[in-house]
Parts: sequence; C-alpha cells; structure tokens
Amino acid sequence: MKYIELLIASTALFGLIADSTIAKAADEYNVTKGTTTTGHSLALRGNDLVALTKQNNVTPGLAKFTQIHDGVAYYFASEETKRQFAANPEKYLPQFGGYCALGIALNKKLDGSPRYADIVDGKLYLLLNAAVFEAYKKDKAGTIAKANKLWPTIKHLTVQEANS
Repeated sequence: MKYIELLIASTALFGLIADSTIAKAADEYNVTKGTTTTGHSLALRGNDLVALTKQNNVTPGLAKFTQIHDGVAYYFASEETKRQFAANPEKYLPQFGGYCALGIALNKKLDGSPRYADIVDGKLYLLLNAAVFEAYKKDKAGTIAKANKLWPTIKHLTVQEANS
C-alpha cells in the first residue's frame, strides 16, 4: 500500500499542476475550474455521463445539451442522453462525487478521469490515471468497500482539508 500511496501522491501533484480540473468550493463534486455560461461548475470534464455509464465510452458533451443537477452542470452528446439522465440522475452519477475511487479509499480527494472509468454492479467509478487504474484493478472490491466506508467522513471536506 505504501507504493500505491507514493504513486498517487506523485501523480496527484502532477495532476494538480498539469490538469485544469480542480474541485469547486463545496468540493462534494469533482468539477472543472471555471464555470459554464449559466454560472455552474462543469462535471466530468464536459463528457456525456450517460454514454460513459452505459457504454464505458468517453463521448464529448455539448453545451446545448446541459442538465443542471445539485448545482452542477453536466453536458450530454444528445437530447436523448440528457433526457435519460434527467429522468434518473442517481443511475448515472459517478460514485464519490467523481473523485478517484482509490484516492477515496486512501482518504484523499483526487481527480477522477473519465478516461479511467470502471463500472461495477451498474455504478460508475473514476480513477486518477492509468497507473492508479491498474492498482485499483488488483482489488476492486476491497478498494470500493474501503472507499464506501471513508466517503461519508470526507465528503463535505474541501479538497485541501481532505488531502492534508
């Protein structure tokens, strides 16, 4: 586990420097820096959440198909996928607010990338990067169980508080 913690710490630092995705003020959702034209923060880097959840396919969404849920904007590739999400958001929302599942299991709020997504029992989990995704795959069930246990304790913390 020490290797994984070191790997995550180094890639998280790189990700914070190199990536434009950081958490918003509430930090319950992993959102993109800045806001949409409506003033809402954008989740999932603007990718279609329904396509990702149903097909594990990273599909860019379009601003014209925006759905606001719990104060966060989600882009969709079509009116149909937007409608599906609006009808049942809980079915599609990523676990742990879109933060990295392995990071949550280590009591950290790290960026979750749609490029490194996994669907387990119909639930969407995001991971930080390829190396972290490989580490997660070695014990998916254990990682998810630990993350489920820890998420309530850090859900309302800011990213800074959770990662200190």
